[in-house]
Amino acid sequence: MSTQLLVGGRIYSSSAPDATALAVTDGVVVWLGADHVGRALHPDAEVVELDGAFVTPAFVEPHLHTTALGLQLGGLDLSAARSLTHCLELVAEYAARHPDGAILADGWDETRWPEGRPPTVAEVDAAARPGQAVYLARVDAHSAVASSALLDDVPGLRSATGFVPGEPVRAAAHHLVRAAARTRLTREQRDAARRTALDAAAAHGVAVVHECAGPDIEGETDLRELLAFEHGVQVRAYWGEPVRTADEARALLSDLGAHGLAGDLFVDGSIGSHTAWLRDAYDDDPGTGVSYLDAADIAAHVRACTEAGIQAGFHAIGDGALDAVVAGFGQVVAELGGPAVAARGHRVEHAELLDAAQIEALAGWGVIASVQPAFDLAWGGSDGMYAERLGATRAAALNPFAAMAAAGISLAIGSDAPVTALDPWAAVRAAVQHRTPGHGLSPRAAFAAATRGAWRAGGVRDGVAGTLVPGAPASYAVWEAGELVVAAPTDTVQRWSTDPRSRVPGLPPLTPDAELPRCLRTVRDGVPIYQA
Repeated sequence: MSTQLLVGGRIYSSSAPDATALAVTDGVVVWLGADHVGRALHPDAEVVELDGAFVTPAFVEPHLHTTALGLQLGGLDLSAARSLTHCLELVAEYAARHPDGAILADGWDETRWPEGRPPTVAEVDAAARPGQAVYLARVDAHSAVASSALLDDVPGLRSATGFVPGEPVRAAAHHLVRAAARTRLTREQRDAARRTALDAAAAHGVAVVHECAGPDIEGETDLRELLAFEHGVQVRAYWGEPVRTADEARALLSDLGAHGLAGDLFVDGSIGSHTAWLRDAYDDDPGTGVSYLDAADIAAHVRACTEAGIQAGFHAIGDGALDAVVAGFGQVVAELGGPAVAARGHRVEHAELLDAAQIEALAGWGVIASVQPAFDLAWGGSDGMYAERLGATRAAALNPFAAMAAAGISLAIGSDAPVTALDPWAAVRAAVQHRTPGHGLSPRAAFAAATRGAWRAGGVRDGVAGTLVPGAPASYAVWEAGELVVAAPTDTVQRWSTDPRSRVPGLPPLTPDAELPRCLRTVRDGVPIYQA
C-alpha cells in the first residue's frame, strides 16, 4: 500500500507547532490531526510539504455541458463582445481564420450592448464567409442566431415553435438548429473539446462533473462518446428525456449508460431568452415563456423513476415551471408516499423564481436544488437583466438561497458552464455576496454546497464524501492563496469558521475584491489528476 502524508495547517507552515496532517492510504483519508502524531502513525509515508498552500476537499461541478464548454474554451467565445458591432467583428475575424469549417460559438448577451439587440441573420451572413454554417448561441444557451446556410439545412424549421424569420431561434426551433450545428463537428473536434473542458475542471480543483445531457442539447452520440472518453475527472451523466413507466426508465438508462434521468429535462427555458415559464407576462415582452412539460408529464416521469430506483430531475426556472414541478411531485407523493420519493434524491436544476410554498413543498419531499450563484452575479441587482425582463419586484425574489437552505433544501452549487465560467471559488463567493440582501449563504454553507452538497446531488450519501475526515475518499485540492482568515462562527461573512464540527477547513475570505485561490494540485481517490 502507498501512503501519502500532506502536512499543512492554518498558519500554512509544516513546521508550525499547531500544523495539521492529512494521511491518505489507497485513495482514502486515514488520518486528520496533529502533524507530529500523523508522522508517528505513518512513519513510512511520503511527505508532501505544502510550502504555504492549504488543502480542501475537491469540488464537484453539478451542472456542466462538457463538449460545449470545451468548444467555447478552444474556439470563439463571444462573452467578451462589448457591443453588437464588436460581436460581428469577432465573428468576421474568426471566419477569416477558419474559412472552410462551420463556426459554433456562444456567450453573446445583447442586454450588455449599447445597441440593445441581438444580431440578425443578415448581419451574421455578412460577417461569415459565403455559404458558411454559423451557429451563435446566446449566453444562456436557450436561443441562437444562425447563418442562412445553416438555417436552410434544417428540415421542418420554419414550422417549428420559436421560428421567426430573421430573428434568433428559440424553443423547438432552437433545438433543431443546435442539433444541425453539432453535426458539423468531427469526432476529433468533439474529443478535443472534451479534453479541454475536463482539463479545465481539474485545473480548478474539480474532481467530478455532472454532465447534463439530453436529446435537445448535445444529443445521444455526444453522451455515448463522453462516457467512453478517458480522463482523470469523473463524469456522472444525466439524460434529460421523459419516461412514463419504470420499465421504460430502466431500459433507457441501461441503453445509454447514464446515471440518472435528470439534469436538463426541460420544463421551461431561460429568462434571458424570454422562454422561462412565468405565471404572469414578462415586463419587456407580452408572453409568459415556453412550457415543455406539464404537471402530468412531470408526475409520470417522477413516478416511473421512483419505482425504478432512478434519480429524476428537471430544468425549471420560472414560477410557472416550478408550479408544474411541485404539482407533479405532489401527485407522486400522494400515490407513493413522501419517504419513497425522498429516498431517490430527485433534483431540480436552477429553481430560480421560487416562492415560500414551493420551497416548503420541495424541502419536505427531499428534492435537491442544483443552483448557479453566478447567474445572480451576472444578471441580478436592480439594474440587471433580471430586472429588465421581470421588473424589480420579481427580480428581487430570484435565487433565494438562504430561504431554501433554511427550509432544509439540500443545495448543490455549480456553474452551468459554459453559461457561466467553470470557477467553483467564484460561484461560492457569488452565493455569499448575493446581490439581493437576505438571499446569500454563509461562507461555510456555500462551500459545503459546492463540495458535500454536490456529492449528495450525485447520489453519494455516505456522510463523508466532500470532507477530509477519516474514511472519506481522498479527493482533494491544494491551493495557493493569501492570508487565511480564522474566525469564530459569529464573525461576518467575510470570515470563515474553523469549528471542526462543520467539517469545513479554514479558508480564505470571499470579499468582492479578494483574490481567489489558485489550484496547485487536484487529486481524485488518491490519484493526482492535475499538477500546476
